[in-house]
Amino acid sequence: MSSTHPGSDPYLPGHGDASYSVRHYDLDLTYKVETNRLDGTATLACQVHEDLDSLHLDLHGLQVAATKVDGKQVKHTHRGGDLVLKKQFPAGREVRVEVRYGGKPRPVRARVHGATGWEELTDGVIVAAQPHGAPSWFPCNDRPDDKATYEISLAANPAYHVAVSGELQGKRRKGNATTWTYRQDVPMPTYLATVQIGRYSEVKHRGSAVPVRSLVPSGVGAKDLAHGFAQQPQMLELFARMFGPYAFPSYTAVITDDELEIPLESQALSTFGRNHLAGDWEAERLIAHELSHQWFGNTATLKRWQDIWLHEGFACYCEWLWAEESGRATVEEEARQHHASLAELPEDLLIADPGPELMFDDRLYKRGALTVHALRQRVGDETFFPMIQSWLAQHRGGSVTTEMFEAHVARESGEDLTDLFEAWIHTEELPDLPDQPARREPTHRGGLLGLFARD
Repeated sequence: MSSTHPGSDPYLPGHGDASYSVRHYDLDLTYKVETNRLDGTATLACQVHEDLDSLHLDLHGLQVAATKVDGKQVKHTHRGGDLVLKKQFPAGREVRVEVRYGGKPRPVRARVHGATGWEELTDGVIVAAQPHGAPSWFPCNDRPDDKATYEISLAANPAYHVAVSGELQGKRRKGNATTWTYRQDVPMPTYLATVQIGRYSEVKHRGSAVPVRSLVPSGVGAKDLAHGFAQQPQMLELFARMFGPYAFPSYTAVITDDELEIPLESQALSTFGRNHLAGDWEAERLIAHELSHQWFGNTATLKRWQDIWLHEGFACYCEWLWAEESGRATVEEEARQHHASLAELPEDLLIADPGPELMFDDRLYKRGALTVHALRQRVGDETFFPMIQSWLAQHRGGSVTTEMFEAHVARESGEDLTDLFEAWIHTEELPDLPDQPARREPTHRGGLLGLFARD
């Protein structure tokens, strides 16, 4: 796709088009695991924002058989991931776009971010789309600020479990295939849509207000989950009390039979490798990290990739909150340890605009978390937690920027926080941590959970 599309994010040129939005995706898919063959029909409900003589969709590595607009076939071209429907689209019009396509899906490759999207496992499939992999499996308007609802049906070999970032509506066996149908009613950006296919069995975890489950490969039992994944209900309840209600009907962790270098976030679902069953703190913190993204990244999502610290800084801070709640270390200890580590590294990263090469740099995660900690220290717990709760409540299902966050916390706290944000996210040099730890109310229970104990 041409990098000249209006609204293309400079961090991800060639993806997405701001001249229209997608309100809903309906994906009817068939997949053959043995041959890595995907066939589908995608129906998109679109809202056109300006007069257009063509409409651009992102679709990589798959072949298009036919395209329709409002039920009538239209001409198209498809080159380099840019699917162009050639027709006049008046501003303000709602249109129904249908694309019939198929082929052997493969990851989308980019110089900066590597390969993301649909990828074959040893026996199954993983879809890790952040930031640019969604077009590897469905035609879309691939920009993070274009959030839509979804209905996804996928037919596959009955031996496999199909998991999707949505709620299961049912499954139906017909011949040599089982069709799984999912709905996602909370608006979702394309990069958070996922399909996971494997020979999984379901383990249900007790102790949460919403269903929490793990999908595990053969040979994995309850004892393997005890020191990490079995604690997900407690993590979810802690984050809900601190930051407001969990935004989705359920939460799923998929554990692939393959090892994965890093776990993967998607909406109401996270994906881990068998190596994350280790039961050590490194695995446990990542389980907490991915779960916390359901608030920071999925409930409220960045409008621009440059603002990724709003996701990763808070998710990293949630690791420290869980460390304190579980008795491993205090938040203050975690903050000072990571501040000391950052002080030994190059200070050439601007957190509020790191550039595409550094947007996933670990220094952004840790300094983003330190920014959250500094903010909490400045305003105190009685202000901080309600302030973050109102931030998420106001932007539930929406898109946000750093400027919006700065304005929100200044308004809610009644303080001028310009100097804090200037030092922590708008300047490369690492500032010192304040001497005093975050102000807290006395608790009757151990850890942070006592701050939010039920009556």
